[in-house]
Amino acid sequence: MTMQTKDWAALGLLSLIWGATFLFGRIAIAELPPLTLTLARVAIAAIVLNIALIFVSDMFQHSKSMWLNFAVMGILNNIIPFGLIFYGQQEIGAGLASIINAMTPIWTLIIAHQTTSDEKMSGQKTLGIVFGFLGVGVLIGLDAFNGLGGTVTAQIAILGATISYGFAAVFGRRFANVPPIQTARGQLTMSSLILLPLALFIDQPWLLPIPSTPTILSVLILAVVCTAFAYILYFNILKSAGAVNAALVTFLIPPSAIVLGIVFLGETLAMREIMGIALIMTGLIIIDGRLLKRP
Repeated sequence: MTMQTKDWAALGLLSLIWGATFLFGRIAIAELPPLTLTLARVAIAAIVLNIALIFVSDMFQHSKSMWLNFAVMGILNNIIPFGLIFYGQQEIGAGLASIINAMTPIWTLIIAHQTTSDEKMSGQKTLGIVFGFLGVGVLIGLDAFNGLGGTVTAQIAILGATISYGFAAVFGRRFANVPPIQTARGQLTMSSLILLPLALFIDQPWLLPIPSTPTILSVLILAVVCTAFAYILYFNILKSAGAVNAALVTFLIPPSAIVLGIVFLGETLAMREIMGIALIMTGLIIIDGRLLKRP
């Protein structure tokens, strides 16, 4: 499936939003345990989308089987990856977490190749994936992996999240005829219902100290912007461009984090980072293929 201009625009915006997710997650996880933070993120987002749908005239009446699909999607795309990433971010920073998250497209490509008929691996897509990972490697440099032994569990947790995202991207193809806001609302609602008893039983959040203002603001941004709004964008891309193309957003998240740092924190861009972004862009161009076909 070929990416259209509107898909690339949505992908760029989504990468900025999800790049910021790792920053706000790092802030919030300092005061909230992973399950409670995951519950707060999905529950607030679900409430926002359910309220928004009150004002939509073409409300869908979903069947029991559709709600079951929403539950599976919620487990694969929310509960497992959010929980594992927040768990990992207790030990490692936002930058390294976002880099590990860039493994998602390779898992998606493999899973889609095995389970679908129209998203098979090709030499061109494989080459594009290789360029993308080369760019990620150059972007962070070898120094970022010093001391990996002390955070192996955290890194494995985030790697597990990327595998879950890969399955979710392929499973989400069945919602092609469902409006994106409905799919986002459905999976987030079911995620909240499934996760609520688990978080209450394991974390007992009523015993936790009252979170600080930065943590509360981080949770709200994670829920409303980085989840509710972002998933509407994501399912639009998934519907229009397919699972493998939608997963390319994870290649854009690390450079997005750099851009956010330059704009808001006055950070500078090193030559290594410029080279990494260039390699990532080359990979995306190869996978898309349109520029390569032009004379």
